[in-house]
Amino acid sequence: MATKLRTLRLPTKRLYHSTTHPPPPGPFTPLESSILAASIPHVPSHGFTSTTLALGAHDAGYLPASTNLFPKGAFSLVHWHLYTQRQALAGQLANLLSKEDNGGKGLGVGGKVKALTWARLMANKEVIHRWQEALAILAVPSNIPASLRELHALSDEIWYLSGDASVDSSWYTKRASLSTIYAASDLFMTTDKSPEFRDTREFLDRRFRDAQVVGGALGSVGQWVGFTAMAGVNVLRSKGVRI
Repeated sequence: MATKLRTLRLPTKRLYHSTTHPPPPGPFTPLESSILAASIPHVPSHGFTSTTLALGAHDAGYLPASTNLFPKGAFSLVHWHLYTQRQALAGQLANLLSKEDNGGKGLGVGGKVKALTWARLMANKEVIHRWQEALAILAVPSNIPASLRELHALSDEIWYLSGDASVDSSWYTKRASLSTIYAASDLFMTTDKSPEFRDTREFLDRRFRDAQVVGGALGSVGQWVGFTAMAGVNVLRSKGVRI
């Protein structure tokens, strides 16, 4: 009896790093990138808002109507910030290691993960007073899937850059745990008033020490989703929206 063969359709997007394939294209077109890049400097003054997008379009030399390219509005600004800061980590690695003891020599994978995680948190420094707004936008139900994908992409980026070569089940547990640690520290930082975010650094160190099991990690990611959802509701209510 003849064997009937099925064609296997491979996914078009890769959600992990590969050393044998080129990276997938980014989520933004060149035109969108031009406007978003010009918009980000306005965030400290105007927040993650449509006003900021309009100012960016003007600075980039486009008509105000060009903001219609972003049907998700301010979410595109937050997504751009998350995406570009994640991409920037690769170029920062050498500089980060040079600041560690002995120029980073002898610093294991775990030490690199901690250094890169802290560097990513510090990339929010200039917009931290606007970050509660960003969390509210991330918490909009239609945005949560993309928000979580970006969080897990960040975890994968950090482990990859740190030299993680695991191929067993720990590949998943490491990334789930780091997603938890980063999300919790990200939230903590929005209320940190200590010099140079010293309390956030101590909080981050404690989370790394406490990270032991996957169950706790996944539970904390769920708490992050719930927290950001409530933050979104509170921000909308503060603007007079009846919820």
